Amino acid sequence: MNKRLIINSLVALSLVAAAGTHAATPGYGQSSYYSGTAPTNQFAAPLNQPGIITVGATRTGATVILGGTVVPYREISLSAQLPGRIEYLGGAEGDWFEKGDLLIAIDDDELLAKRQQVMADLDGQAAALNDAHMQYNREMWAPKSRDINRMPGMGMPSMFDQFFTRNMGQAFGYGNPALEREADLSASGARMDQAISRQRGTMSRLQEVDAKLRDSRGIAPFSGVIVKKLVELGGTVQPGQALLKFADIRDLQIKVEVPARLMRGLRKDMVVPAILDVGNEPVDARVAQIFPMADAQRHTVTVKFDLPKDVPGGPGMYAEVMIPDADAPVQELPVVPTSAVVWRGSLPGVFVLNPQNRTELRLIRLGESVNGNGMTVLSGIRVGEQIYTAPPPGMSSNWSPQAGQQR
Repeated sequence: MNKRLIINSLVALSLVAAAGTHAATPGYGQSSYYSGTAPTNQFAAPLNQPGIITVGATRTGATVILGGTVVPYREISLSAQLPGRIEYLGGAEGDWFEKGDLLIAIDDDELLAKRQQVMADLDGQAAALNDAHMQYNREMWAPKSRDINRMPGMGMPSMFDQFFTRNMGQAFGYGNPALEREADLSASGARMDQAISRQRGTMSRLQEVDAKLRDSRGIAPFSGVIVKKLVELGGTVQPGQALLKFADIRDLQIKVEVPARLMRGLRKDMVVPAILDVGNEPVDARVAQIFPMADAQRHTVTVKFDLPKDVPGGPGMYAEVMIPDADAPVQELPVVPTSAVVWRGSLPGVFVLNPQNRTELRLIRLGESVNGNGMTVLSGIRVGEQIYTAPPPGMSSNWSPQAGQQR
């Protein structure tokens, strides 16, 4: 019996000493947001009690939470440029393609037949141009006008033509040799120019057919995935009909319509907190683009925010961005660590240690993220109250370290 009393006394003394050690331990970190005592092994192990800190404060301005949509950084929509039938589809939604890969194709049998016809015309016009060039050279070096002064049926030698029959031929009305030579050269040159013009026209027709052949195929302009397929293999399409949407989903942005009155608090490359609709994970978003003109009906300005790489989620998902309100006064708000926040359904809360040394579940309203590991509290707790940094599973109101140890 005496041994049992001595053992119980020693256990009680050790518990009192441990509690005193915990009360004397200074706050760890001593950050500007919150301070308190760190969980120590000799205190947490025997009593199964998490760490307790004192809620601090931070100076912050008012923020407005705006909803937006996650969009890819680059996205295009492929449309049909000519009528036809879909003869090739590269894949389905989610399939990855590299730059230059074939995405979709429309049958081009008619275009290929037209191209062969144009090529045949081009070959004929090349032969015509070659003949016109030959005729021009012949007229240049062996002109027909040299026989202009020869009298019919008289085969006079060249020297006699030069000194005797030239004036006689002109007297009998056989023409001017120089003028006839210039006219023949001009006619040969005109035939050659016409052949060149017809060949250029055929070349333009060939380029037109090649352009249509190029438009019959959809090539990936960058690496990405098909995000939406609007046609099926074998279906017929008309010019202007949408075929598919292609995007690079490795780089994501949040597209938000910001009221014009809040634009004074935004600038390019500014970093603001955002929350994605995937586990309510807070991330930092950078202002990437501010559109130069507001919407005339809604009076909002479109702003795009860059998201970090490898964030969860994808295009089309909901996201919230916290926009600072430059017209609101600066105020001090309580700050709690993210690990201290517990969720009861969709409502956040923290466990507060009241003066009676018992826990109290306090529902709070969260604000913006602080340094990635803390959250401001808009309502629910006050600066100076003590909260649990990492509540264990099963903690509830009126929880005490002794009750947790008994369980």
